[in-house]
Amino acid sequence: MTLDFNQHVIDQFRAGQGRVGPPFENARLLLLTTTGARTGDRHTTPLGYLLDEEPDRLYVIPSAGGSPRHPAWFHNLRKNPLVTVETGAFTYEARARVLQGRERERIFARAVESDPGWQRYEDASGRTLPVVALESEGPPAPGPARPGDALKLIHDAMRRELAIVRREVAESGGTLGAQLRVNCLAVCQGLGHHHRMEDAHLFPRVGEQYPELADVMARLRREHEEIARLLEELRRLLGAEHAEHAEHADRAAVPAEVDRLTAQVEAHLDYEEENLIPLLNAAAP
Repeated sequence: MTLDFNQHVIDQFRAGQGRVGPPFENARLLLLTTTGARTGDRHTTPLGYLLDEEPDRLYVIPSAGGSPRHPAWFHNLRKNPLVTVETGAFTYEARARVLQGRERERIFARAVESDPGWQRYEDASGRTLPVVALESEGPPAPGPARPGDALKLIHDAMRRELAIVRREVAESGGTLGAQLRVNCLAVCQGLGHHHRMEDAHLFPRVGEQYPELADVMARLRREHEEIARLLEELRRLLGAEHAEHAEHADRAAVPAEVDRLTAQVEAHLDYEEENLIPLLNAAAP
């Protein structure tokens, strides 16, 4: 990508809080900021990434479009492994770690299974493409000052990831590769964590401040319980507890369950935003 095109994507990403237009509008995209190995200047690059079983870890691959040379950002992080990651919903410091041996082979095989283009890039480059883990070094930077806006930002990130996973599952024909199972399980984990945090912190506070919303809060809690049931059913189908049997999951059941989950979550997020965001934004940050 040219510098001008990179900057265009970066500007779109930040203005849209993670949303971009063609050709990356349906892709998982992050912004990686590294420190120049020679200059010490900060450089930001838009990159596709892979999810991991661990919520605080992502993977990027310095393919450089099949170039025989590693991209500059890879040289930078080898010299200065502390980097900044922007996902749209969150910005945080991370430590870059270049994978070695079997760990690298395992993650690269997952990448190729989900998108054969990675293998084509490696073949064209004449080099072994590195795989880099980006491991969170601490809590994310503060988001929007108004809590309602912060909630909407997190919800929109969930919507994007659900849409990506739904498309991936539909296009898979029911064949659940290793990376696709990771993607589905990461969605389950993220939704479950968000709802547990709401149940423990946000909902009690709103209930105390606005007793007139008792019926709304009761409905939101019931919907959390229903979504938790759907998440557990999806985990069961994916063979989350026995990964070696996951490939035997019902090929028709998984897409149907993802569709059910998506519809339920989208309706829940819409209802929650309609009733809570105006109140949260009117309150003190």
